[in-house]
Parts: sequence; C-alpha cells; structure tokens
Amino acid sequence: MIIGIGSDLANIDRIAGTIERFGDRFINRVFTEREQATANRRRETIATYAKRWAAKEACSKALGTGLRMGISWKDMGVVNLRTGQPTMELTGWAYDRMHALMPPGHTPHMHVTITDDHPWAQAFVVLEALPPNK
Repeated sequence: MIIGIGSDLANIDRIAGTIERFGDRFINRVFTEREQATANRRRETIATYAKRWAAKEACSKALGTGLRMGISWKDMGVVNLRTGQPTMELTGWAYDRMHALMPPGHTPHMHVTITDDHPWAQAFVVLEALPPNK
C-alpha cells in the first residue's frame, strides 16, 4: 500500500553556489558522513550532492511533512545498495514519522530514484507499507 509520494527538482548550479559560499558548514549541516564520502568519491561531486538534496526534499514530502515538524536534513540519508540502487536511511524524527504512518503489522519500504541532467537534479520517493508475511 502506498503511504506517501514525494518529488523534487534541484538546480545543480544553485547547490554549487551554496557550497562555494558556505563550504563545509553547509555540507556538514545537510549531508550525512556516508553521503559526503559517496560524493567525494565521485567525479561529479556537486551533482551527487544536488541529487541527494532533491532526495531529502522528496523524502520529506513522502513523509507528509516537508522540511518542518522537527525533521532534520541529516535524519534522511541516501544510501546505495550493492547494485547501486539508491534508497533512504532514516533516523531520528524522520524514522519515527515513517513508522507512525504504518498500519499495524506493516513494514515500511522506500523506493527512491534520482537522476541529473545539468543543470537539474531530480528525485522521486515512494513510501510503501508492506503487509505482514502470512
């Protein structure tokens, strides 16, 4: 059962300007250590950050809150499975909110897709409630 859907479109040049202006202060406030390590390994570091920014925005929308109600940027982190497929790892208030949205006995699962085509980075997040195994 679909619980929430979110999407976001981020401008890569805008993220680049923000990083240029605020540097590590911005990066450390918004991105988890794992996201930073991923971005720093990639040739397109700024595009990687922009895609993760868009995914966090989309995730907050799928949770039905946007970036308010106590949600923190770092409560949502993009992680890649071994296949390279992105998914979301939630902690703190975002984790609590996700579980509060689940019907009794259901398990949350987030579907994530991210892409970029300069100057745009885009993300879609779908929060699904998986029924109990019978």
